[in-house]
Amino acid sequence: MNPIPVAPDFTALGSDEKLARIIGALMTVALLVAVIVLIASAITWAIASNAGSWHLAQRARAGVLVALGGAVLAGGAIAWMSWLLGVGLSFFLPGTGIGVGSTISA
Repeated sequence: MNPIPVAPDFTALGSDEKLARIIGALMTVALLVAVIVLIASAITWAIASNAGSWHLAQRARAGVLVALGGAVLAGGAIAWMSWLLGVGLSFFLPGTGIGVGSTISA
């Protein structure tokens, strides 16, 4: 049986640079959409509150909260992914011999 190395394959898309560019582009789009929705919802909330339309103001307030949540999640995605990769690379099952740099026989 040949041992199979246990490690993530970051070259599946061709190179690390391609992966970084794709992730960067997706994060930029997500942040831009979140900011646009935040601005539109805030303006709608102000106009609806001034006009006395409580139902529309409530929906616009929910839009502001959702846009803020989306911006926070998109902004923290890189830090979260780095943390998850660090946890995955430091993973070790005690007593099994499986851990960083180990192999599994197939």
